[in-house]
Amino acid sequence: MTEVQATPQTGKRVLLAKPRGYCAGVDRAVQTVEEALKLYGAPIYVRKQIVHNKHVVRTLEAKGAIFVEENEEVPEGATVIFSAHGVAPEVHEQARARSLKAIDATCPLVTKVHHEAKRFAAEDYDILLIGHEGHEEVVGTTGEAPAHIQLVDGPEDADRVTVRDPNKVVWLSQTTLSVDETMETVARLRKRLPMLQSPPSDDICYATSNRQQVVKEIAPQCDVVIVVGSRNSSNSVRLVEVAVDAGARAGYLVDFASEIDDAWLAEARTVGLTSGASVPDELVRDVLAHLAVRGFAEVEEVVTANERLTFSLPQELKRDMRAAAAGARG
Repeated sequence: MTEVQATPQTGKRVLLAKPRGYCAGVDRAVQTVEEALKLYGAPIYVRKQIVHNKHVVRTLEAKGAIFVEENEEVPEGATVIFSAHGVAPEVHEQARARSLKAIDATCPLVTKVHHEAKRFAAEDYDILLIGHEGHEEVVGTTGEAPAHIQLVDGPEDADRVTVRDPNKVVWLSQTTLSVDETMETVARLRKRLPMLQSPPSDDICYATSNRQQVVKEIAPQCDVVIVVGSRNSSNSVRLVEVAVDAGARAGYLVDFASEIDDAWLAEARTVGLTSGASVPDELVRDVLAHLAVRGFAEVEEVVTANERLTFSLPQELKRDMRAAAAGARG
């Protein structure tokens, strides 16, 4: 753990968490919309928010993206991008029925969970999907095998689960959950279902785990932890919970620096700062500037992991980009 000392000038400091902000899946999804706009021109339709962040959505809207709830709102034959959170197979079928040019920006780590769901359903397992009811990712994963999947929304839900064969049951999870709460839910399930199998690899994504881990490191030293992120962002909401559980005296979620209440800082000497996986770093820099004006000018970055993972753009988009490049050369 990185030990940071308060500065003698003001005694006020910011512990800046790293990793924070954009993960590889979000970066890929946002890039997908930007490149599609360049290649095909506006408007480009996006089903649901491409990622759960107000600022990102507004920025892409200004460039010509139109966000819709369902495929029915997209004109026949137009281009539609599916969000990073994934969709059920029926959404792809609806797109084909309307002759839409569909580009799937689902995060590859979410796609992995979809593949696991299909495989275990094909082997006739009962699948316990740990996640939050109504979250787009949960809806998409459940759509892969609705007859085999039942949702477990937190540890309390574990006691209500019923399965056909307790020897043939597996758990999967939404990728953006609290690691600790997920493990608590699994432990509760295992008390009733000792033969419960785990997914082949951890479903909670590396970025979610890494962001939670660094917050656990800094939280005990913090009077306040500020998380930059939107309220519909599951991983951002979890970061606030993790901060308070790990020892921060208070935790707050804000979309923008202007939402910070000076009362939160009145008695604080150490402020922790991080951001959810769908947050561009410019919003964090705005918060740092806001804090500096209020005496928190000394910033120490606390690093617990270095993330180098990148994902390539969706194949259907890359194919069209190559064709356009070849046409330009010809």
